[in-house]
Parts: sequence; C-alpha cells; structure tokens
Amino acid sequence: MASLARNRLQKIAQTAGKFHKPKPQLKEAAKKTSWNILRGDKVQVIGNHPEKGKQGVVLKVLRDKDRVIVEGVNMGKRNIKGDKDRGIPGKIIMTERTMHYSNVSLVDPALGVPTRIFKKYLESGEKVRVSKKSNTIIPRPDILEHRRKPVNSIVTDSCTSEDDAWAITYDGYVPPQPN
Repeated sequence: MASLARNRLQKIAQTAGKFHKPKPQLKEAAKKTSWNILRGDKVQVIGNHPEKGKQGVVLKVLRDKDRVIVEGVNMGKRNIKGDKDRGIPGKIIMTERTMHYSNVSLVDPALGVPTRIFKKYLESGEKVRVSKKSNTIIPRPDILEHRRKPVNSIVTDSCTSEDDAWAITYDGYVPPQPN
C-alpha cells in the first residue's frame, strides 16, 4: 500500500510540467527511505532489461537518482578527450552505466537466484536482511566497513588541542537590561 502511494507521488513529481510544479512536500514524500540494495551486494538483472539474467556486484548506489552501478553489467562507451599540445591521444573506453534499482534484485546466497527480502530482528537486537526463497540471512557486505572517503584523522599544528576544545569559555554573564 505504501509503495503504491510512493509510486503515485513519484509520477506526480515526474509529470510536473511548466505550469504545474509539485509541492516540495510531495517531492520529499516520494523519496525512498529504506534501501535493501547496498554497495558490495551481489545482484542479478531482472525485468525488461536487455541484459536480463546477468549477475554482478554493486559498485555504487546513487540514492538521489534511484539508480545503481553494477560491475560488468550495462556497459557503454565513454569518450576520453586527449590533449594535442602534450601529445596525448583521445580514446574510447567501456564503462558501467547506471541502471534503475528496480531492474536488479539481490541474489540469494544459498540458491544463487534472485530473491525478494524482508527484514527482521535477531535475538541480539541486530536488524538483518532475510531471503524469502530460502529463509537465509543475507549479510551486509564487508566493503561497507571501509569508508569511500576516509575521515581526515591526521593531527597537525593548526588543529585545536583537545584541552582547548573542551575548555569552558562561557561564564553565563548577561548584561543588565535598561528599565
């Protein structure tokens, strides 16, 4: 039921013309909040896609566009410009293109076939993804433990010292008010 309402809101947001602009509340409500496909998951192309049946690993999830990039699937040509002044020739390379997340499905680790999933909580309180076909737990990919953009943790002279950062500098003085 919720997905039908979300689809209706997405359709309104997409078909908005020059004179009818959707309200920001509708755009916000149409966004997907729960993602089952994560970077590093093994997925299979499903639906009415030219490369239906191919399996690959998700390289990137573009959540703002509802699209994913899958390794070795949906390849396309990309032109790399050269630099004539330095004598570097241009070339054409094959890269993975994006595809809509509805065209891929998670692969069941036990059976090796695409499956739908549901989420449940273990006794330890951990939320996990479970395959509907074989009822096996689909673990989170190990690659998610490593950040794509590392946090800058190098301490330099220009960094504020920990003692200065935690020092109380506000004494709560309030200037007197005129009567």
